[in-house]
Amino acid sequence: MARLDQTPFLADIHDLSHDGRGVARREDGKAVFVAGALSGERVMARQTARSRHFDEAVTVEVLQASADRVEPRCPHFGVCGGCVLQHLEESKQILAKQRVLQENLERIGHVTPETLLPPLTADSWGYRRKGRFSVRRVEKKDKTLVGFRERDPRFVAELSICHTVIPQIGEHIDALAALVDGMEARRDIPQIEFIAGDETIALVFRHLQPLSAADSEKLVAFGQGHGFAIFLQPGGVDSVHPLWPLHADGSGPPLAFRLQAWDVELKFRPLDFIQVNAGLNEKMIARTLELLDVKPDDRVLDLFCGLGNFTLPLARCVREVVGVEGEAGLVARARENAAHNNLSNAQFHSADLTQDQRGTAWMRQGFDKLLLDPPRSGAIDVLRQLPLKQFKRIVYVSCHPGSLARDAGYLVNEQGWSLRAAGVMDMFPHTAHVESIAVFEPAGR
Repeated sequence: MARLDQTPFLADIHDLSHDGRGVARREDGKAVFVAGALSGERVMARQTARSRHFDEAVTVEVLQASADRVEPRCPHFGVCGGCVLQHLEESKQILAKQRVLQENLERIGHVTPETLLPPLTADSWGYRRKGRFSVRRVEKKDKTLVGFRERDPRFVAELSICHTVIPQIGEHIDALAALVDGMEARRDIPQIEFIAGDETIALVFRHLQPLSAADSEKLVAFGQGHGFAIFLQPGGVDSVHPLWPLHADGSGPPLAFRLQAWDVELKFRPLDFIQVNAGLNEKMIARTLELLDVKPDDRVLDLFCGLGNFTLPLARCVREVVGVEGEAGLVARARENAAHNNLSNAQFHSADLTQDQRGTAWMRQGFDKLLLDPPRSGAIDVLRQLPLKQFKRIVYVSCHPGSLARDAGYLVNEQGWSLRAAGVMDMFPHTAHVESIAVFEPAGR
């Protein structure tokens, strides 16, 4: 294969792609996706990759800047792959995501919402309370790197700070790197996960070889000095265990967050899924309950319910709610959370929602409303099984606009539902991630 032409070329950017890159056209009409460029700009770009249908490039110089361009706050922007939109003014970021949602609904689902919901936003800096840092010892540099992956995912970004991660973590990345670099096991720690409750921030160190007593002491001292709970993960998810602080019964510190508006506290474990943006999560729950139009006598089915993030607030408002989740550990924690909050009208079931569930007892129960919060793959498998005619309303919370669009097309074009409203929610500011919500009702109602 011929080598890439590295000569900078002039590019007029006419659009912004779904992953936050500028879109230009070659003279022959071939699309070029240009990292670091915004719609309406003229830039000098350098090609970084090519394929049959499109080329990829990076901005070398901005010749004519968009009025929406701002100075990125982070010194690592452009190298670190954690954020791709810091150079776009915040109010325009969410509008770009809104356009991605609309285009997906029209192009993939062939549907258009009757109403476009106003975007939901919360704090755009220091919001990320859960994440995973990659760790890599680089012998040529004689240092250990801790950070997110670079835009080229083969490499770990050398971070000193992260402005999107909660400050207690984001301002101490260099200290984390120094900690690992001073350990005997520095070549055997591939990742560090972080997760924050209201009172406790936990770090989980994945290690491929047993740790020495000296390394364990260094981790404990780091946790004590910075106020972090330290957990170790020598194997799979079930191998996670506390190192410090350690109670007499072998348990670690409790991890939990409160949803104040519903007087609910959710307990979780260090590797459990929780919504990363606490402020946006509360607004999202409130909007979900509003769109479901919950009534005191309703029975609600909550699919892909996780720890009960929506289920338990719903239990405060309805007669009964049934949560179903594929991960058995999360179901166990959801049941514990229901008991912890004295909610006897919330029941939970473990089920793989990609498989046939039509013989299960919960599937045969009658419900008034349906809530869906599926993973990126969407909810099409379970939607095809459900007796949809029983529901008066469906609310769908989505982390991927493409799968939402596909499922919306199924509901509207094949099952006779109407897409009453849809909108975006900025769960991950400064990234291209699009979180959205949609509400459906039977057509003609």
